[in-house]
Amino acid sequence: MRVDLFDFELPDELIARRPAAPRGSARLLVVGDDEPRDRRFFDLPDLLIPGDVLVLNDTRVIPGRLAGVREAERGTAKVEVTLLRELASTENGGEWAALARPARRLRAGDSVRFGGALSAEVVERTPGGEVRLSFALPHDEMLAALDDHGRMPIPPYLGRAADARDATDYQTVFARRSGAVAAPTASLHMTGELMSRLRERGIELACVTLHVGAGTFRPVVAADTDDHEMEAEWGEIPRATASLIHRRRSEGARVVALGTTSLRLLESAACDDGRIEPHVGDTDLFIAPGYRFKAVDVLVTNFHLPRSTLFMLVSAFAGRERMLDAYRHAMDAGYRFYSYGDACLLTRAAGGARAA
Repeated sequence: MRVDLFDFELPDELIARRPAAPRGSARLLVVGDDEPRDRRFFDLPDLLIPGDVLVLNDTRVIPGRLAGVREAERGTAKVEVTLLRELASTENGGEWAALARPARRLRAGDSVRFGGALSAEVVERTPGGEVRLSFALPHDEMLAALDDHGRMPIPPYLGRAADARDATDYQTVFARRSGAVAAPTASLHMTGELMSRLRERGIELACVTLHVGAGTFRPVVAADTDDHEMEAEWGEIPRATASLIHRRRSEGARVVALGTTSLRLLESAACDDGRIEPHVGDTDLFIAPGYRFKAVDVLVTNFHLPRSTLFMLVSAFAGRERMLDAYRHAMDAGYRFYSYGDACLLTRAAGGARAA
């Protein structure tokens, strides 16, 4: 499909610069077969059905944005890097892929000092602006050093540097496994109290892990969706989660994905009959209209950028015209958009029906 079919104009004042406070008070637009309904995120337990399985992504965002100084024979220069993913780890250190700004200041063999004992050597630079960095710290020590010296990689459209509030705001309350460079943003609305209410309502909570990468949010530059390639992201579906989903589905329950990251991982591991298999490894699944969903019945997600893979995904799930209408309703009603913005609850359109 033409990428311009997923375009829309969003007033800048509707981009949320900070999250709703307290968590759970964000607005929630319910999009189904009827007219959109305006609710609050803390209404979620009443909008789900006892027996539903709500699948959460327990990835933890690493504070991987680092300000450093290049040290080389040709002189020193300030650089900023954003760690993207760990490529290798040994007891003597590890290598990471990173984005560098400005990348032209770095060459293979350069040293970059970020503060304290945290420094790296540039292994190589790729034409796309990525660099491969070698750190002398093993995995656990590296993560501890990032907590001391790094900043949260908040989206650039917020138009500001990350601060102390973002260290909490841009992390879910159930974040457990470090590795993401962006938050699973629909989950930012969840609270411990809301999770307790969901369980009391009879909603099963199950966790998967998808370490969200920068590719999820990069703009689509191709003119046609067929020409876009997703970057791979690492994920895991534990056997216990797969078994729970299979058992509940066999009893007629629905699978509810909290966020597009949970949905993409579940669909990546789904068999043609909809059964979810345990999974460990990369996924590069790109979902656009025409995709037939195998596993997920309901999606809770934030409002996404125009022409993005995420807006294409929700269009595939709920219908492009229905989503454009829902976004128009949200804009007219003053909903807040993007990572720190409000959310919507979507039921799957008939054309994307789950396998029997």
